[in-house]
Amino acid sequence: MSRRWIQNPNRCADEYLDGIEDFIEFARRHNPGETRIRCPCRRCNNTLFESIENVGFHLVRNGMIETYSIWNLHGEQVDHASSSNAPRVDNVEPIGDPNDQVMGIIQDAFPFASTNINQEGEEDLPTPIDSAEFEQYEKLLKNANQELYPGCESFSVLTAIVELMHGKIKYRMSNLCFDYFLGVFKRMLPTDNCLPKDHKHAQKVLHGLGLGYEKIHACKNNCMLFYKEHETLDTCPICNESRFKMTSQNRTTKIPQKVMRYLPLKPRLQRLYMSTHTATDMRWHKEKRVDDDVMRHPADGEAWKEFDRTFPEFAADPRNVRLGLATDGFNPYGVLNQHHSTWPIFAFPYNLPPWKCMKKEYMMMTVLITEDPGRSIDVYLRPLVDELKDLWTNGVRTYDKSTGRMFTLRAAVMWTVNDFPAYAMVSGWSTKGYMACPVCKEDVTFGWHAGKVCYLGHRRWLPWDHEWREKDKEFDGNTERRLRPREWSGDEILEQLNRLDFAPFGKIVSRTRPSTHLNWTHKPMFFELPYWSKLKLRHNLDVMHVEKNVFDTLVGTILDIEGKTKDTIKARLDLERMGIRRGLWMNRDSDKARRDLAFFSMKPNDKKEFLKFVSSVKFPDGYASNIARCVNVDGGKFTGLKSHDCHVFMQRLLPVGIRHLLPEDVVKPIMLLSRFFSQLTAKTLRRTDMFQLRHDIVQVLCKFEMIFPPAFFTSMIHVMVHLPEEALLAGPVNYRWMYPIERLLGELKKSPSLSAVTSATSGATVASLPPCHLATVASLPPCHRRCHLSHRRCHRSHLATLPPQPPCHLSHRRCHLATSATSAATSATSAATVATSTAATAPLRGRSMTTAPSSDPPAQAASAATAPPSARRRHRPTDTMDTTSTDGTGASGSQPGINTLLYC
Repeated sequence: MSRRWIQNPNRCADEYLDGIEDFIEFARRHNPGETRIRCPCRRCNNTLFESIENVGFHLVRNGMIETYSIWNLHGEQVDHASSSNAPRVDNVEPIGDPNDQVMGIIQDAFPFASTNINQEGEEDLPTPIDSAEFEQYEKLLKNANQELYPGCESFSVLTAIVELMHGKIKYRMSNLCFDYFLGVFKRMLPTDNCLPKDHKHAQKVLHGLGLGYEKIHACKNNCMLFYKEHETLDTCPICNESRFKMTSQNRTTKIPQKVMRYLPLKPRLQRLYMSTHTATDMRWHKEKRVDDDVMRHPADGEAWKEFDRTFPEFAADPRNVRLGLATDGFNPYGVLNQHHSTWPIFAFPYNLPPWKCMKKEYMMMTVLITEDPGRSIDVYLRPLVDELKDLWTNGVRTYDKSTGRMFTLRAAVMWTVNDFPAYAMVSGWSTKGYMACPVCKEDVTFGWHAGKVCYLGHRRWLPWDHEWREKDKEFDGNTERRLRPREWSGDEILEQLNRLDFAPFGKIVSRTRPSTHLNWTHKPMFFELPYWSKLKLRHNLDVMHVEKNVFDTLVGTILDIEGKTKDTIKARLDLERMGIRRGLWMNRDSDKARRDLAFFSMKPNDKKEFLKFVSSVKFPDGYASNIARCVNVDGGKFTGLKSHDCHVFMQRLLPVGIRHLLPEDVVKPIMLLSRFFSQLTAKTLRRTDMFQLRHDIVQVLCKFEMIFPPAFFTSMIHVMVHLPEEALLAGPVNYRWMYPIERLLGELKKSPSLSAVTSATSGATVASLPPCHLATVASLPPCHRRCHLSHRRCHRSHLATLPPQPPCHLSHRRCHLATSATSAATSATSAATVATSTAATAPLRGRSMTTAPSSDPPAQAASAATAPPSARRRHRPTDTMDTTSTDGTGASGSQPGINTLLYC
């Protein structure tokens, strides 16, 4: 039976539809009595079971997996003797038996456990595993073959644990909840069952599957990691801070001040080659990609091709992995006023085809930092950079299941993907100040307008003989004779960095050229990678956040929204100082000056009409959120717009809504801007279109300079001029923006295991209390103590039994240190103390004290009560997060609690 129809891209062709009918008939014949079979469409990927009718529908809608030419998962027997040239696949039973699936997991984790010893000398065949790995393999095999209870044929011990762990992750069950139900199931089963009693023992059974993580202690001040040569130290050699917390003498275990979790990258890359289909897809960029004028994948970009030309040995093997790195901070508690953020660092392979690349299933967390690292992020990147250097130089021996051979896997990082603040942290170039553009660097055109730094001079990108270069009053009052900013190579940047000396915290302590390089905050660690300075593109500008910031600036200005518009009084006075655009100067009548509505802003009636139009728009399901909920027609503004809302608004609604409400000279460049983002963010790009966009965005920015005041041109407006060039280098934007990363972070926010890890390292319960409560909780009666800890009001029955309280207590306000330190004293002493404390703290009533508690609350309370209010306001410390790692956080052993089944 010919199966060439699987490769047919036209899923409406008769050949393809006849082939689907043949497959359905084949599945019915080899699976008699079965109503649900594996679905081999590209979305289900033979991992989900559907009814036979739905499988046919999926194959028409999504297409069949192109590599699934031997239907072994649906009953076809593989003749290994006659198919030596075909990809090697395992003969799996057609029925979806969970025990068979678990055995497949073991075979993937230990693909050469039963290899013959005689093959040891052959280089391309797998070598036998060592004794420790073989012992883990035997334990897993024993649990996979052991019945859950005597007489149970449908579930083994390992199968039951895998199924329960899968449900725990899928439905975001906490460890305590999982322990409860595991105990209930164990009591339901016969008494001689082998089900683990809790989550910890279940993790020990799965420990042999690998993909664990390492705990690495860090300095309290982010100076260094206690790692490799510093692993045995007890104090930081830079700041002399202790590695461990001060604990009682009776405690046997030491508690570290700060812990970073590192998830090794090598085993995660090796797992990509343990499945036949994944191993084949990892070569898609070389074997099946169409090389034409259309860019569909990062491999179509100039940066990828230049890397292949620079390092031909690396490019010779298509199995070598090209990686992207991304990081961002988020609050895992879902509480917006919590001063804490967790920073994971993700790696994702670009070898995969477009329908798999950037999916959350293939995003690998490598580092988990439990607080904002700031400029010290390079300290936490140390283990990852060391492993990347080893992967580039030496590689790691990996088993390719699609060919049944061993090969040396190497990896390289192509670029990073971050928003603008994280861009500064990772790259070392500050994205604030006079040289905020990380592409132009010191050659950027900046100026001080309306009390802030602005970035003009986009006529530099125009042709040399363009008429706009000669105009002055229409722009900033000067003609433009300069060439476009130069491009900085990696070697030049590295040479600049080598001239500078950086202190441990990133401050430049000396430099040979003090007039330049003022925006360097630290020397980025990625320059230690041997190939980093040779890359055409090292750090991406995130189009998602650029588009949102441009939208906020543009819409806030044309709607004249207070606090959002760039057309302020300062901007109008700046125009007067520059002597340009007299029609926008302040209108002075007698002794008053007023700001009239600009020609580029909507009138009140037009603004209301525009907002009513936006609130009336309905989108198809799944296309966009309900933007109408963000429209405040009476207030004349938008509230709560998310990044994707701005994305849809900019490209679909804005050009339609403003075309009859603003002058034509204003509408045209805004419509060109909408078309610019629409074409730039398409899934496929043509090089000719990108050259045209590079010309169009310069025209748009120059027209904006003739319309809006200089205060309009923030750094986000300026960096748009570099986006088409980056698209030519790296390909489509959807592989290089933060949408996939933000969606994954949204999943992690809901993960109870991650919250358990972070709460144990950040002291969330203690940090959520006001400082005044920390010093007084121990001295309060038990009933009142509980009320303090939960921030709830005291019951009336408790108030009658408490000693006399100051007015702030009776009104249910927060206690001051001076009052709280004496609240548990005797009645006579309390009355006298309360009178004194009330008089001392009278000016502070209605505000919460923020003085940090010390080990001597009464002494601190007295000093706080006698200090003048101004001194207390000046010395108000910020809340700091305690990042101690303790046991029992839901991530015991060597298994993390997120992202995959093995992280339960």
